[in-house]
Amino acid sequence: MSGPKYSGFLPGRHVIEGYGNFGFTFGGMSHRGSILALPSGIYAWDVLGPEDLGVGALAQVFAEPKGEIEHLLIGTGVELRPLAKELRAALNRDGIRVEPMATGAAARTYSILLGENRRVAAALIAVA
Repeated sequence: MSGPKYSGFLPGRHVIEGYGNFGFTFGGMSHRGSILALPSGIYAWDVLGPEDLGVGALAQVFAEPKGEIEHLLIGTGVELRPLAKELRAALNRDGIRVEPMATGAAARTYSILLGENRRVAAALIAVA
């Protein structure tokens, strides 16, 4: 991870430029740890693994204005892990389609969809 130190919040939408080494690069900055990439900005996220995923862990996603997120990609770590039914149901109630996948695939897909001006967000668990 190189570049300026990330302080925990970067306003605006940013392509994920890189991932690995337990962190991410975006907006010319680097961050060690998991992140939420939302319409309002990129947030440090205290989730360490897929076992931490739940409605509470995605509170910042639910706090975004309704309709801003159409599709949420969840990077569940090195491999795809299923999401709890209650989490899927809560997201569906808010009109958010959710797709879990390995973190690398989620980061790449997020950046592509962002480039297409889609209403996309990502919850990305850091990987080695």
